[in-house]
Amino acid sequence: MINKAQLEQMKNVDITKVDRNALVDVRSVHIDASLPGEQKMQSYLGQIKNPYCFLCGDTPVKIRFVSEEKTLKQSLYNYFVNLK
Repeated sequence: MINKAQLEQMKNVDITKVDRNALVDVRSVHIDASLPGEQKMQSYLGQIKNPYCFLCGDTPVKIRFVSEEKTLKQSLYNYFVNLK
């Protein structure tokens, strides 16, 4: 199981300096939908290795989470409304 210090280290990976060969392609991750939520999370973390930095095809991806009260739904709505 990944501890808090390991997650913090993963979060701080520099996407511009990371070895692409060390990253997992998110498309190769398969989760058994019949598993309970905690086991799904453990399976995902075990397969993806770093939930903050991974590949999607040939593209390295770095994600981060912002502590805000705005939901993803609200953020996407605002984004698409502003495209007009």
